[in-house]
Amino acid sequence: MQRVRLRYTKRGRLRFTSHRDFQRAFERALRRAAVPMAYSAGFSPHPKVSYANAAPTGTASEAEYLEIGLARRCDPNWLRERLDLSMPTGLDIVDAVEAGTSGFADRLLASCWELRLDGVRTEEAEEAVRVFLAEDSVEVQRQTKKGVRTFDARAAVASLECVDAGHEPGSDGPVQQPCAILRLVVRHLTPAVRPDDVLSGLRATADLAPPVPVSVTRLAQGPLDEETGTVTDPLAPDRDATLVATVPGSTA
Repeated sequence: MQRVRLRYTKRGRLRFTSHRDFQRAFERALRRAAVPMAYSAGFSPHPKVSYANAAPTGTASEAEYLEIGLARRCDPNWLRERLDLSMPTGLDIVDAVEAGTSGFADRLLASCWELRLDGVRTEEAEEAVRVFLAEDSVEVQRQTKKGVRTFDARAAVASLECVDAGHEPGSDGPVQQPCAILRLVVRHLTPAVRPDDVLSGLRATADLAPPVPVSVTRLAQGPLDEETGTVTDPLAPDRDATLVATVPGSTA
């Protein structure tokens, strides 16, 4: 059985797609694209698809991952193109790599998020970030299926910085309304700390309360480079394994 790992996005209005809705759309795409799926054994066989750490409903993402098992070998690029054509615009299949290593889910150690705070001045956001980072711990509460949970939002934050929207690369000039952008790197701990938890922490420590809902996008997820504070590509080991396997005389 060949295993292929895919990266997909949730963009625009499709950020409101729930994980279950995505699963249904993806399984329809598998059928439309006539992908030769491997199936589980048993009374009710189902296609071998494994999802990893899906983003919360309502957040956009450039870095969602899943793995599929195939009954026969396929070129990953062909597979990506076929599936992408069969998916709704906004749920885009942007990368495909043959699985050449194990433990993929264990590489998803951190996420990099972008939080757009419309109506918030950069100076105000910078001060809130400074106050938040100065705390040893920031307790927040969140309603879960098991009731209200209290946990430390500060402990999971590897880095948090503010960027002025008017000075982003590619910007056409100063924006008319204030808009601060936060770049947040969060470690995947238990319980998981989400961007809205960090926003709750900023509100609790510095009274930062954006006047409109914050737009949240996951930019990356994968291994965390502790030295640089950046989130790296979790598919890189699979790319390397594929490269080694294609070199004559090499051993994987």
